[in-house]
Amino acid sequence: MAGRHGVAELAAGAAVLLATVGFVAYAAGNTGRSGAAGMRLLARFDNVGTIAPGADVKIAGVKVGSVTGSTIEPATFLATLAFTVQGDIKLPTDSSATISTGGLLGGAFLTLTPGGSDKVLAEGQTVAITQSATNLEDLLGKFIFNVGSLAEATQKSLDRQAAQGSAAPGAAPP
Repeated sequence: MAGRHGVAELAAGAAVLLATVGFVAYAAGNTGRSGAAGMRLLARFDNVGTIAPGADVKIAGVKVGSVTGSTIEPATFLATLAFTVQGDIKLPTDSSATISTGGLLGGAFLTLTPGGSDKVLAEGQTVAITQSATNLEDLLGKFIFNVGSLAEATQKSLDRQAAQGSAAPGAAPP
């Protein structure tokens, strides 16, 4: 009887282990971090925002590759993204790269816009035309600052008009 429990426990443990290995293999294959195939390219940005390795690379909204890494260049303080695109896609040398987000809560991804040049980028080359990530907090801060400045300027204008009105000879008291 004790032998049957041991075999059942061993079989249950093996099933759990197999399911775990299957899950890990699936996750590794679908994160974009495992040996991403395709042509490797680079792009330099002032700000990469929240984009991270494994993020999608898209052309016209269609996934064509993955971001494979990011580094900072000590001399220029620019962030360099390394990414791959499918080998059958030939990007013109005047293509551009933009860091985009999928809405307020969406993740960041890299958008490529093909140019019109007859020359194409080769393995390891850099996309020269880039647009950095837009920081939502910075935009909100600028908006609030501008609204505050506008309110202050309006109040000063109203105060000046009121002072001019009360200083005019024969003006009726307010």
